[in-house]
Amino acid sequence: MQEFLSLDGVMQGPGDASEFPGGGWQRQYVGDDHNAIILTQFVDADALLLGRKTYEGFASVWPMIRDEIGFADRINAMTKYVASSTLHEVSWRATLLRGDVADAVRALKEEPGKGLLVIGSRKLVRYLHKHDLVDEYRLWVHPIIVGSGTRLFDEGLNTSRWLLKDVERTGEGVVILTYRRPLR
Repeated sequence: MQEFLSLDGVMQGPGDASEFPGGGWQRQYVGDDHNAIILTQFVDADALLLGRKTYEGFASVWPMIRDEIGFADRINAMTKYVASSTLHEVSWRATLLRGDVADAVRALKEEPGKGLLVIGSRKLVRYLHKHDLVDEYRLWVHPIIVGSGTRLFDEGLNTSRWLLKDVERTGEGVVILTYRRPLR
């Protein structure tokens, strides 16, 4: 799971100023370090696993984007899996997960390869956490307090222990905390 968070834990609308009054808070922290680390995360994954809202936002923008660092080429070429109970079809190299999403994700995780990358997709992340299907959290903590908005972690999550795997810092002041599940 790769999530952009504010200091006060808000994940809502990091790049979308129209989503809520505090939206768009993350854009000022995007720079060369940010782009390089994101690209590495995309190269280190076989596919994206997205919730409906994140998929629809990405699919409406990314197919038209071209950039010099190859990020758009990578995200557009990747296989995407979409968890949604309301969509009936998807495009943009995507497959709609039908039936029980937890079973579908378990099956995807057992396939050989580098793994799945989830971005945003709050409801999906909470669902996967509840079903013990999260192996790693990459929390990008941005030096801003948004004050309101949807948080990634709130009441209702089951208790779980995590081990700090890595800490990175971007030149823009973002701290990336990578936590892994301990071996069970």
